[in-house]
Amino acid sequence: MPEPSVSTPVEGGLPRRTAWQRLPLSVKLGGAVIVLVLLGMVAGWLNPTDPDATGPARLAPPSAQHPLGTDLLGRDLLARVLAGAENALYVGVIAVGIGLSLGVLLGVLAGYFGGWLDSLLTFLLDSLYAFPALLLALLFAAVFNPGATSSMAAIGIAAVPAFARLARAGVLAVKAQPYVEAARALGVGSARIIARHVLPNILGPLVVQASLAFAASILAEAGLSYLGLGTQPPTASWGRMLREAQSYQELSVFPVLWPGLAIAFTVLGFNLLGDGLRDWLDPRRQNR
Repeated sequence: MPEPSVSTPVEGGLPRRTAWQRLPLSVKLGGAVIVLVLLGMVAGWLNPTDPDATGPARLAPPSAQHPLGTDLLGRDLLARVLAGAENALYVGVIAVGIGLSLGVLLGVLAGYFGGWLDSLLTFLLDSLYAFPALLLALLFAAVFNPGATSSMAAIGIAAVPAFARLARAGVLAVKAQPYVEAARALGVGSARIIARHVLPNILGPLVVQASLAFAASILAEAGLSYLGLGTQPPTASWGRMLREAQSYQELSVFPVLWPGLAIAFTVLGFNLLGDGLRDWLDPRRQNR
């Protein structure tokens, strides 16, 4: 007599999604754009063409020899766009590093210790928040020489208040937790509490802000270079390329098109990455 078959339920129901599948689409798109920019920067290092070398082929359209064409001086646009990517990422890293380090330091001090220190730092940060990056760049250019260093300092200092406010809000939320109060009751020092309990719990929002600030830094550097306050020649810069090509854009659209697209896609990539990370790190989303 045949034994009755027993149906066993499939464990787990629907198949589990991988970590890559759980990432928001904006994170994937933003990460893909950033990877392309990084690959372009590496290709610029390997490219034998000198971005500052002039040639007889002026305002040439894209060809096998010049894939993106040339500008008015016969310089290869592909080599200059790749060199501009290296400059943009370099400025972004330094500027965001300045804003992140100073902002987190001031925000943690204000939020953790409170009192008169919190009031003083909040007043200073609110005052600094009133000065945009362009105005700070004008001030730095008047005191120092216009260039990449002054523009990086101006962009970085202008980003300090945003990081400081975010860090302060996170510290105020974390220091009220029972485990922080227990550590204080046990006599653990403030520096150790900040390093072990506070900073790890406010890292997520700071990463999101850093990605968004990176996009803003690249856009600000391009604007400052366009105005002549940023990267100075002969170093290639997307903003300066737009400024130089503006006078002869009726003769050829390519010297304006490629640096403009480079700025747009790079800024879009970092903004998508920041928005996606914000959704991905949101604890309310994790519960859905």
